[in-house]
Amino acid sequence: MDTQAQAQLLLKILIGVAWLDGEIQPEERIYLSKVAQAHHLEHDTEVEPLLTSTMKVTTTECEQWIQEYLGDRLIYDDDGLIEAISGLIYSDGEVAISEATLLMNIQSEPAVAQQQPAALITKIQQLYRQALGLRL
Repeated sequence: MDTQAQAQLLLKILIGVAWLDGEIQPEERIYLSKVAQAHHLEHDTEVEPLLTSTMKVTTTECEQWIQEYLGDRLIYDDDGLIEAISGLIYSDGEVAISEATLLMNIQSEPAVAQQQPAALITKIQQLYRQALGLRL
């Protein structure tokens, strides 16, 4: 997969994650717009309708895009994906249970998979802080 296709798929994943709680928050829209602009995808024929539409992306679609993006790798093998998802999730200052549940479903650490969403949120917070250089 070339870099542009990978960036396009990443943005589609982020849009899907933004829809997990039932609506895209204004802060999430800003975050998504910045990512689209950074990758020159704001006018992409596949991405633009997802960015501007009020039509929801389903959890199944989002999970399919994640699997396509990762291929045979595990999510914890891709710090960029975790960082991008964490950035989106924290852009509105809240982590919805549906967002935590998606991450729990796609992650690969068996110990984390058995934890409750609150424990997963703590794990996500740790990853996000680490990505920002704010080690615990």
